[in-house]
Formats: sequence, C-alpha cells, structure tokens
Amino acid sequence: MLIALGLFPLTACTVGPDFVRPHAPQVSQWSKPEKVAASQAVTAEIDERWWDVFNDRQLSALSRRALTDNLDLQLASSRLQQSRAARQVITASQYPTTAATGGYGRKRNSAEGLSDPSGHNGHSAFNLWEAGFSAAWELDLWGRVRRETEAADATLEVAENDRRGVLLSVLAETAQDYIQLRGVQSTRGVTEQNLEVARHSLKLSQLRLADGVATDLDVAEAAAQVAAIEARLPALQQRQAQLINALSLLMGERPQALQAELSKDVPVPQTPRQVAIGLPSQLAERRPDIRQAEARLHTATASIGVAKGDFYPRITLSGNFGSQAMQLSDLGSWGSRQFGIGPQLSLPLFDGGRLRGVLQLREAQQLEAALGYQQTVLRAWHEIDDQLTSYNTSQLRRDSLAEAVRQNQIALRTAQRQYVEGVVDFVNVLTVQGELLATQEQWVQSATDVSLAMVGLYKALGGGWESVYPLAGDLALR
Repeated sequence: MLIALGLFPLTACTVGPDFVRPHAPQVSQWSKPEKVAASQAVTAEIDERWWDVFNDRQLSALSRRALTDNLDLQLASSRLQQSRAARQVITASQYPTTAATGGYGRKRNSAEGLSDPSGHNGHSAFNLWEAGFSAAWELDLWGRVRRETEAADATLEVAENDRRGVLLSVLAETAQDYIQLRGVQSTRGVTEQNLEVARHSLKLSQLRLADGVATDLDVAEAAAQVAAIEARLPALQQRQAQLINALSLLMGERPQALQAELSKDVPVPQTPRQVAIGLPSQLAERRPDIRQAEARLHTATASIGVAKGDFYPRITLSGNFGSQAMQLSDLGSWGSRQFGIGPQLSLPLFDGGRLRGVLQLREAQQLEAALGYQQTVLRAWHEIDDQLTSYNTSQLRRDSLAEAVRQNQIALRTAQRQYVEGVVDFVNVLTVQGELLATQEQWVQSATDVSLAMVGLYKALGGGWESVYPLAGDLALR
C-alpha cells in the first residue's frame, strides 16, 4: 500500500497525443439562387420535427410509428447497447479487482514425493480446507488504461451517432415513400380524368360517324387513345402497392398491412412558404455522420496512447489473505492464517517488432480517420448545396408546368369545339389531349419532387433526431 501511495503522483502521466477537436471547413452563408422560388430556405432555427411542417396528419403519425416499430432502428439500438456493455468491460480495468475464494479437497500425496502436509508420508488421505480473499490493481503509471477508457468512450459515441444516423434515414425514407405514394395516387387521378375525356371523345366520334360526319379512322384513333390511357393505370397501381409495402416494412409490418389506411387518395403534402434551415455553423453539431467521423478520429487518437503505453512497464499490486487447515474446526484460527502481498513488474524486452508495428498501425489509422473527417464534412456541404438548388429549381419547374397545363386545357377545349364545328381533324384533338396528359403528369411529378427535395434538404442538414432521439432511445433500449 505504501508503494501505491508513493507511485500515485506518477499516475498523472498519460502517454500519447491528446485529442483536439478538428476544425471543420466552414462556409459563411448558404448559397443563394439567381431566381428565387415561392418557398424559400431561410436562416432561422431549424424545425427539428420537420415532417410536421407538411401539415399532413397521416405522415406525422407514420413518422411517430416508425420511431418505435422500425426494425433497423431497433437493430441500431441493440448495437448501441453492445457498445455500452463493451465500454463497461474496458473501463473496469481502472479499478482494483477483488475475489473471495473457498474450497475443500480430499487428497493423498505420493509417498515418494517431496512433501506430504498430512505428515503421514503418503500412506493415508487427508482433508484440506481453504478460504481467502485476494485483490489486484494495475498502477496506470503511463495512462494506458486511461487511454483505453477514452477510446471506449469515443467508440460509444460512434455507436450513438450511428443510431442517430439510422433514425434520420428512417424518418427521411418514411417521408419520401409517403410523398411518392401520394404522387402516384395524384397521377392516377389525373390519368382517370383524362380517361373520362378520352371516352367522351370516343362517344362523340361514334355519334358523328353515325351521322355521317366522322370517319372510321376517327373512331379507331379515339378508341386507341382510350386504350393507351387505360394501359397506364396498371403500372400506377403496381407502383402504389410497392410503396405501401415499403411503408409497411418501415413500420415493421407484413406486406400490404397499411393498404386500408393508405389506399385512399390524398394530395401530395405541400411545403411551407419558408423553410428554416438553421445556421451553417451548426452543421457539425447536427449531422450524425460528422459527429461519428469526429468520434472515430477521437478513438484513433486515444488508441495511439494505448499502443505507446504498451512500451512501458506494467506494475500490478496484488495481495491475498486467507486460512488453510486440515480440519474444518481449525479453519479461521490464528495458526491457519496465510497471506501474500507485493508488486509484480512486466517489461517488454523483445517482441520481434510487434509493438512498433501496432503503434505504426494506430498512427496510420489516425491519419485515415482525420482524412475521413475532412471528406465527410466536405461531402455534407456539397449535399446541402445540391439540395438547396434542387429545392429551388424543382419549384420553378413546377410553376412553369402549371402554366403549361392551363394552356393545354384551353387548347383541348378549343380543339374539341373546332372538331365539332368541322374546322379541324380529330387528330388535332388527340394530339392536344396527349400533350395535356403528359404535362399534367409532369406537373404532378414536379410537385412531388418539390416535397421530396425538402425532405432531402432536411436530411442533408441532419435535422430531426435531436428532439426525438431521447424518447426513441428510451423506448428502444428499455
């Protein structure tokens, strides 16, 4: 114990480099588009529950459900639990280990051996009773154990941010599948409306044929138009079923489990007039992949200290106290006592370069982690810039297509009227109707793309896990 007290001041020494939080590449402000769309990204406090800004109750309900039922999230929670348990195993090395022992044996020693504690020279068996207490503690003179603990803490942070990343991906995928589903349903609605128009045109051409005004060619072309539009519906129905299945899987449900609640047509969720995206300086705190890359760099840095600590002597203080007797009645008496105490020293002398190789490996891993951190941050800025551009341009395209739809609707009504008046051929009606259907489908897809771009923007910003992570963590880890 006196030795431990004398060496205690030395435990402040810690070999290896100290971790310094890296300075992430920063941009002063978000990029600004040349032509601003109706809904703008503004520098304001980010909406953590961004899925609620769509004002779609079903989307919000599915998002909350995914937080508790998604299997990927539960797997990430299980990995987090494993990391916590592994950290507990590693950090236990900081503390002394103690153990109580006890035993009984019926023995007989050799008559030709060196000794027989029974005093009968191996001619008879004897009882041996033992009980004791032992303790051991490695003096962490060079900080190797502390570096191991530091690396374990950083590894746990990696697992925590891995779970946050899964959480963010699940929320984004839920919103994306839901928005695409509503887009498919809207496209099907447009197709069915155009089908009714095409059927009306077919009846009109049949009536005009009966009156001797139209030709068989007009009727055939009208019937072909009806069949062509009808042919679009099965593919849309298939796509709807696939998206409902995707959402069912995200909720941890069987195929088509959500068919009843999602098959009813609902408009595509619309984006708000302003989208709050926070400050550029907050990015490193929000994106789980950046936090994870930083934690990996921390782990790699601490591991260098562990590798360097292996070059130094290991001193372990150990001791034991107990009692040994041949008769149970004598166990615990003063004469049966035994004890041992003293330090143990272990110093590596020759290992063929293994320790040097481990150190070089850890230093190379730290360099890789540092480069990985820089790459992760740079990729994040690119993703955000791309998503900001996508969000703005998709709105501009949607607005232009809305005007194209309006003009095509006017053109179709004009063509139908002129056909009835005999001014144009029926092929003009079919052409205009085909253009209207195409632009309507493009408009629906562009409106869907706007909402998808907003989801992609919030995912790139790393928003969403902050407010739900503690609750989801408690539910998943209880």
